[in-house]
Amino acid sequence: MNKIPLYEKIGYAMGDAGANLVWRGALAYLAVFYTDTFGISAAAAAMLFLVVRLSDGVTDIIMGMIADRTTTRFGKFRPWILWSAPFLGLFMVLCFTTPDFNDTNKLIYAYVTYIGLTLAYTVSNVPYSALMGVMSPDDTERTKLSSFRFAGAFAGGLLVMGFLPELVAYFGDGDNAKGYQLTMYLFAALLIVLMVITFVSTKERVIPHKTTSGNLKSELKDLTKNLPFIILPLLATTLFFYYREIYSGLFFAFIMTMMTVVIKKLLNKDHQNLTGTQRDMVDLLTNKPWLILLGMGFLTMMFNGIKYGVIAYYFKYQVGSELMAGQYFVALLVVSIFGALATGKLAELIGKRNLFIISLILSGLLTTAFYWVPADNIVAIFTFGCAAEFFAAMMPTLFFSMLGDAADYSEWKNKRRATGLIYSAGTFVQKTGGGFAGALVLVVLAGYGYNGMNEATITQSLPGMQLLMSWIPAAFAFLGAALMLIYPLTPAMTQKITEDLAFRRSNV
Repeated sequence: MNKIPLYEKIGYAMGDAGANLVWRGALAYLAVFYTDTFGISAAAAAMLFLVVRLSDGVTDIIMGMIADRTTTRFGKFRPWILWSAPFLGLFMVLCFTTPDFNDTNKLIYAYVTYIGLTLAYTVSNVPYSALMGVMSPDDTERTKLSSFRFAGAFAGGLLVMGFLPELVAYFGDGDNAKGYQLTMYLFAALLIVLMVITFVSTKERVIPHKTTSGNLKSELKDLTKNLPFIILPLLATTLFFYYREIYSGLFFAFIMTMMTVVIKKLLNKDHQNLTGTQRDMVDLLTNKPWLILLGMGFLTMMFNGIKYGVIAYYFKYQVGSELMAGQYFVALLVVSIFGALATGKLAELIGKRNLFIISLILSGLLTTAFYWVPADNIVAIFTFGCAAEFFAAMMPTLFFSMLGDAADYSEWKNKRRATGLIYSAGTFVQKTGGGFAGALVLVVLAGYGYNGMNEATITQSLPGMQLLMSWIPAAFAFLGAALMLIYPLTPAMTQKITEDLAFRRSNV
């Protein structure tokens, strides 16, 4: 039986509701917390966001490998959701705590706690995302499950993004540092409860054949030898993104050229002479649907991340009402729940690929309208924002559902399935997109001379905020629509893959 019970879909959704107390909170408020409450510069915060993404490049893939090789009576992926919950709650509080340190020690503290938060999030969210791929072998059921997941995600986001300003004001009573810390205690406790609900209510049904040779220790050792494949492109991209000058550009071009040569040699190697990690890499690099989805994950996260990252600044300085940002977040996330829930039915009618393209184009067009909307026209701001968000909510819903299709494609083509690894790359590229989006917001603001501790710099940075609410994120949506045109998995091909895999599994 491939159908997932309703209570299990709701239980699975609770996990992303909990995760988004962290994810959406960090996405929407961490940048403005760092610059306006914690007291570090926009440029330093931008570099922090980028550096932390380098650590994600390693930890997400390691976690995917570990999860794929985990064997317990509770399954491969579910136990990690339970084990990681206390650590995720702890670092959530620490990230929004302001210690009485000097500027240098504050920056060190920010690095340590933010890296701790992303590591705990990786240990929780990579297995959580992969769990979707083994709860049902049916791609239609996974799309419906993804709709429930992101309805839960947006509900969790609604709590943290909609009510955080009021809770900070209430608990802080004029002291924002105290308000942020006490508010995070509340959200951390709720997070742990929601993660326990997911662990208890879900079930793993797809059990892949054991095709991985070697134990985890030896394969992790093998992975360390191949770390340059992961770290060097990220390092080159980060340096070029941040400095944007000739030397970082030449370094970026050199690394990317070398990586192209090495990858071609790897693909031409005899499969029998590859290590386990290299076989995983080859499987991924020859998985066209996964490669396209990797790009889509980054582009859609840049689109959504930039929009969400600038909202707190936009309402504080353009609109002139910091608390109205919370009301705007509530409106967006209520609409997002409906957008996520509508995705499954719409995908059945017109196909996932077509729906993805339509959602990108319409959301991008509606977002560009912000360039011409006056900051005092609140009705227009809410109208265009909510309309764009309805379609934007479909993007992550489709993305994670389609990663399950890419895992099926890999098993169908290569007779090897690494669900955790495929989803770990998906979560990694989303977090990378989120990190680069947050950094881009800060880089643009810094380029306009913004300093959160100096009110004299605000007026000159307002045009940058206007661009960050409109044309800059929309550009990523239009690029995503163009990339999605070459996605190869049609509904007919997906159905054939599902049927072929079901036949294989029943004859073992």
